[in-house]
Amino acid sequence: MYTIEKNLNKLNHNQPTFFLDPKEQKELAKRLKKNSYYIYKPYIDSEKNIFYTKTKPNIILYEIKSKIPLEHREILGTIFSLNITSELFGDIIITNNKYYIYVLEQIAPYIKNNLVTIKNTHIELIERPLEGLKDYKKEYDNIEVIASSTRIDTVISRLIQTSRPNVIQKIKDKEVILNYEILKNNSYQLKENDIFSIRKYGKYQYIGIIKETKTKNYIILCKKYK
Repeated sequence: MYTIEKNLNKLNHNQPTFFLDPKEQKELAKRLKKNSYYIYKPYIDSEKNIFYTKTKPNIILYEIKSKIPLEHREILGTIFSLNITSELFGDIIITNNKYYIYVLEQIAPYIKNNLVTIKNTHIELIERPLEGLKDYKKEYDNIEVIASSTRIDTVISRLIQTSRPNVIQKIKDKEVILNYEILKNNSYQLKENDIFSIRKYGKYQYIGIIKETKTKNYIILCKKYK
């Protein structure tokens, strides 16, 4: 609730909000009058966006130059290790073996000066024009699994090829995020377009059941974020 109040206060003072995840955007929109605000989307189907009234937000797009391949979770984890909160940066994009991140202008100098290594390898941040990725669309890997139900613990166990008890322990350890909240119910039945992430394994979107097998199991389709 504090996050919503803080961003609502910024809008009331004609200031852009921080970066908001989809859940926060939905909650904030409920508190605002229709057509009283705009949404700044860095690219076509960006996930983290900014609300504003009069003044557009100032954001910076950095390309992360690395000599070794990087994964989304490695970039994200390193940023968090710098005590940078998620509201200060937008989506991390990996495309064509290149890595990008959107950041608020006020935090950009700090990030540039302190984000210098990932995986113990030196990296360099180079500012790029925002227009360069405005038409970018998210890239996914389609993954099909066979599961006995759509329970989230069952589906995750098939996705990461481990036992349900191991998945349940991950949930207890707060390592699974569902729709931008810590998952507490391991028996949750996945719904179309649910977003969930598993620490050290990545982020997924549940698409749904493709068909039922002869043995009464389900072939389930998920998309894994690249």
